[in-house]
Amino acid sequence: MIEATFLAYAPKKLEQLSGRIATCLDTLTEDQVWFRGASNSNSVGNLVLHLCGNVRQWIGYGVGHLPDIRTRDQEFAARGGMSIAELQERLAVVITEAAAIIRALTPEQLTLPASIQGYDLTVFEAVIHVIEHFSGHTGQIIFAAKAMTEKDFGFYNFPLKPEADHTP
Repeated sequence: MIEATFLAYAPKKLEQLSGRIATCLDTLTEDQVWFRGASNSNSVGNLVLHLCGNVRQWIGYGVGHLPDIRTRDQEFAARGGMSIAELQERLAVVITEAAAIIRALTPEQLTLPASIQGYDLTVFEAVIHVIEHFSGHTGQIIFAAKAMTEKDFGFYNFPLKPEADHTP
């Protein structure tokens, strides 16, 4: 059943991507995490806060019916004040919570309605949105970390090397 496959895949993908963000954060300094290339750009720290807010709101609130505690503007207004370890911990907690909510879903629940940020959609659409959104910003974080450190993280090594994470 494709629904069961999706429900198994979605939390694993979020965990994989958050692990890649943690790897990037491990290579950066505090100044690099909060560096903005321009006044209208976001730092890696802002992107991590934004992902935490988005996942918590869309999965925690929209799917898991937890209180909506998001303050979206603060995700982008931050200019520091949170250490790398605190960012990693916040991300880990949010992803652990979201993964548990998704894993608890039944295939039948994927068609239930959800209303998030004024959008009326299904639980399936909410989960898809989160994976797509998380993936896009993970790519931005990886790009920024590579640019600042000149490091190749080996997430997609070819030819395939045993030590690299080759999960698509």
